[in-house]
Amino acid sequence: MSVRRSLFLAAMLLAALPGVAEAHTGHGAAFSFSSGFLHPFGGLDHVLAMIAVGLLAAQLGGRALWLVPGTFVTVMALAAAAGVSGLPLPGTEYGILLSIIAISLPVAFALGMPVALAMALVGVFAIFHGHAHGAELPAGAEAAPYVAGFALATALIHAAGISFGLALGGLTIGRPALRIAGGAIVLAGCILATV
Repeated sequence: MSVRRSLFLAAMLLAALPGVAEAHTGHGAAFSFSSGFLHPFGGLDHVLAMIAVGLLAAQLGGRALWLVPGTFVTVMALAAAAGVSGLPLPGTEYGILLSIIAISLPVAFALGMPVALAMALVGVFAIFHGHAHGAELPAGAEAAPYVAGFALATALIHAAGISFGLALGGLTIGRPALRIAGGAIVLAGCILATV
């Protein structure tokens, strides 16, 4: 895929986010595959963390392109089951906010960590994201389609982050542009944490 096409696809997905965010579920909505799919777009904190996962995978390259986001989605889906069951997880919102900063810092500073460490990093924070999604599901609601919906949406946002990261890496200014994107997400995470 060309750099221009990757940038275009990533820009189109990101441009669609504000309109989709208005469809955030949770207020008397039916919990289904479609509501699960729309749910991750309803919070800037979730979107930023998922894009950061994609940027980290793009920066590491190779096997990280599928192992890092795959770990996040898998752990998130498992943690959603804990949230659905009512198992408490103290500090969930803090964990989500911290995930934005912790996952994008290695991108901003081009830390070049081993893939296994990147998988562990995103896996820990996926617990908070998954638990939050699962805990919002009301008792008696069908969990499987809802979880499948937000897992697919998460994977697509990761793919947008990867595409964006690969496109930035392919530009003439290359790696510095990817580091700047990581830094911008760190800054956004810090701002969200203080609001």
